Amino acid sequence: MISRIRKKKKKMIKTEGNNLSENHNEKGIAYKWVALFNVTLASLMGSINGSIILISLPAIFKGIQMDPMSPGAFQYLLWLLMGFGLITATLLLTIGRLADMYGRVKLFRLGFLIFAIGSILLYLTPGTGNTGALELIIFRLIQAVGSAFTIANGSAIITDSFPVSERGKALGINMVAFMSGQFIGLLLGGVLATYNWRYVFLVNIPFAILGTVWSYWKMKDISFRAARTSLDIVGNLLFVGGLTSLLIGVTYALMPYEHNGITDAMGWNNPWVMAALGIGIVLLVAFPFVESKVKNPMFRLEFFKIRAFAYGCLASFTSAIARGGAMFMLILLLQGIWLPLHGYNFEDTPLWAGIYMLPMTIGFMVMGPISGMLSDKYGPRWIATAGMTIVTLVFIGLALLPYNFGYWELGILIFFMGIGNGMFASPNSSSIMNSVPPQNRGVASGMLSTLGNSASTLSMSVFFTIVIVGIQQAFPGAVQSSFASLGSGQIDPALQQLASYLAGMSPTNALFSAFLGYNPMDSILSSMNSSVASGIPQQIVTTLTSNYWFPQTLQQAFMPALRISFIIGAVLCGIAAVLSAMRGQKYVYETQNSVSSINKSDLAIVEEIRT
Repeated sequence: MISRIRKKKKKMIKTEGNNLSENHNEKGIAYKWVALFNVTLASLMGSINGSIILISLPAIFKGIQMDPMSPGAFQYLLWLLMGFGLITATLLLTIGRLADMYGRVKLFRLGFLIFAIGSILLYLTPGTGNTGALELIIFRLIQAVGSAFTIANGSAIITDSFPVSERGKALGINMVAFMSGQFIGLLLGGVLATYNWRYVFLVNIPFAILGTVWSYWKMKDISFRAARTSLDIVGNLLFVGGLTSLLIGVTYALMPYEHNGITDAMGWNNPWVMAALGIGIVLLVAFPFVESKVKNPMFRLEFFKIRAFAYGCLASFTSAIARGGAMFMLILLLQGIWLPLHGYNFEDTPLWAGIYMLPMTIGFMVMGPISGMLSDKYGPRWIATAGMTIVTLVFIGLALLPYNFGYWELGILIFFMGIGNGMFASPNSSSIMNSVPPQNRGVASGMLSTLGNSASTLSMSVFFTIVIVGIQQAFPGAVQSSFASLGSGQIDPALQQLASYLAGMSPTNALFSAFLGYNPMDSILSSMNSSVASGIPQQIVTTLTSNYWFPQTLQQAFMPALRISFIIGAVLCGIAAVLSAMRGQKYVYETQNSVSSINKSDLAIVEEIRT
C-alpha cells in the first residue's frame, strides 16, 4: 500500500514538474517578453512616483496651504520622502515568502491594484494644512504597500521567465526603465506642478490601471512553488518591529529637538529616539537567532552559505548606503548653491537639478543592458567589481570639486558614475537570483530589496547627520563673515540683529529651503520686526535677497561636510568592490544542483513519505 502511494505521488510530482517546464518552454519566446514588459512597467511607475514628488513638493505644500518654513513642516517632508521606503523595507521579506508559496504573479497583480488605489486617494486628498500633509503621508504609505508587492516579485518573475543565458540582459533592461523613470518623473513633475499639484499623482493612475489589467489578462504563474508551510509569526514580528523601530528612530533623529529651553539641530539626544533605536537594535539582533531555530524561517540564513548570494547582497547593501544619501547631497549642492550662483531662480532649481543629473541616467542606460549581456556570457564577478571601482573613483573626484565648478567637470563625473552603477547593478542582481533554488526566488528577491531599501533609508540618516552637524558648527562663522563683507555688518544694529538671527538658524531649515527651491532670506526678512527690517538699507536688502548671497554664505559651511560625505561614499563603494570580487566565479543553482524538473519542495514531500 505504502509502495503504491509512493509511486503515485512520485508520478504526480514528476508530471507537475514536467508540465511547468513544458509550459515555460512552449510560451518562453512570447511570455518572457510579456513578463518583462509588466515588471518593467511596475519599475517605471515606481521610479516616476519617487522622483515626481521630489520636484513637486513646493507646489504640493502650496496646494495644501502649508508654509514649508513653518515649525514642524520638516517632519512632514521627511515622512513624505522616507515613509515610502520604510513601509516597503518592512514588508518585502514577508511578501517574498508568501509569493513563493502562493504564486508570485498573484501577489504582483495585487500590488498594481493597491498602488492604483493609493494614487487615486492622493489625487483626491481633501485636507489642507497639517491635516492635508498627514493625509498625503497616509496615502503614500498605501502606495508603498502596493509597491512592496511589485518590488518583492519583480526580479523573481524575470528570473523565472528568462533562461540563464538571458537573465542579466533582462534585469538590465528593467533597471534601465527604473533609471529612465526617475528622469521622466522630474520632467513631468516640473511641467504638471505648474498647472495643478494634484496632476502629479494623477499621472501614476494610468500606469497602475494598465499594469493591473495587463497582469490579470496576460501574466501566468510559471514558477515552482515552495511548500505551503506555516508562517514564521515570531520572525515576522521581530523583523517588522525591529526594522520599523530602527527606521523611525533614525527618521526622527534628523528633526530638531527642544528640551529645557534649548533647541538641538538634531534629535539624537531625544529619549524617544534613543528608545526607538535601542528597541530596533535589540529586536534585529535577536532576529537571526530566532530564525536559526524556527522550522520555516522567513529569512533564509542558509542562503548566506552560498558565496555568490552572500557577497552579492553585502556588496549591494554597502553600495546602497553610499549611493542613496550621497546622491541626495549632490542634488542639494545643485539646488541650494550651484544653480542659484549661476543665475537660476530658486523656484526653478528642482527641475534644472534633475536635468543636470541627466548624464548619470544616460551612463546607466548605456551600461545596464550591456553589462547584463556581458555577465550572461562571462559571469558577473569582474564586471560588477569594475563598476564599483569606477564609482569609488568618481566619489573621490566629487570630493575634489570646488563649489563653483564648471558643469563639464560634474557632467563627466556623474556620467561615469552612471556607467559604474550600470556595470554593477544588473550583473549583481542576476548573480544573486541565479544562486538560489527556483522555488525560493521570491524570498531571495525580498531579501535583496529589503537590504537595498533599508540601506537607502539609513544612508539618508547618515549623510544628513554629517552635513547638518557640519553646517551647525560652521554656519554662524560663515554668516558673520558674509555680513562683515557687506561693509557695515559690525556697526548697524539692525544688521547685527539679523546676523545673530541667521547665525542661530536651524541647519535643517537651511537645507529644507535649498531642497524645496526657496530663498529663505525673503521669509526671514518678512517675519522680522518691522522696525528692525526698516532699519536695513534697501541696497543691502536687495543683496541679501538676491540669488547669490545666501548660496555663497551656505557653501562655506556646506562644502566641507559634503566632501566628508563623498569620501565616506568612496570608502563604502571601495568595500563594495572588494566584496563583489569575493563572490567567486559564475554560479547558477539549476546547473550546480540539477534535479530534473521536479520542484525541490516536492522532493521533500517524497522524502517525508519514504520516512
